[in-house]
Amino acid sequence: QVQLVESGGGSVQAGGSLRLSCAASGYTYMRYCMGWFRQAPGKQREGVAVVGSDGTTSIAHSVNGRFTISKDNAKNTLYLQMNSLIPEDTAMYYCAADKTRSSGCKLGPGFMDYWGRGTQVTVSS
Repeated sequence: QVQLVESGGGSVQAGGSLRLSCAASGYTYMRYCMGWFRQAPGKQREGVAVVGSDGTTSIAHSVNGRFTISKDNAKNTLYLQMNSLIPEDTAMYYCAADKTRSSGCKLGPGFMDYWGRGTQVTVSS
């Protein structure tokens, strides 16, 4: 069974850091594009960062320089290191995987096929 399980969310003050993890099972996700997306209340889901099978990344402008995406193929785990958090980063964060594309990964949520249930990140000022 295909499964993506996020963890690591929580509440932090502005300027703080969090590290999200996404454990993948039931599919060879690491061969394909994977990424992190977020959705704040009343807003559309947006791409945060994606990574291809070769490690090439694409980062959203709003988090560039503060967030880093990485993966551990041996552990089938995707990470999102979030530093210098600001209140605007408050959202539900989702892990997602593409079942066909391994490079040229896109930040658009519509390109992903599998989704986790999300982990909440709340940043207070």
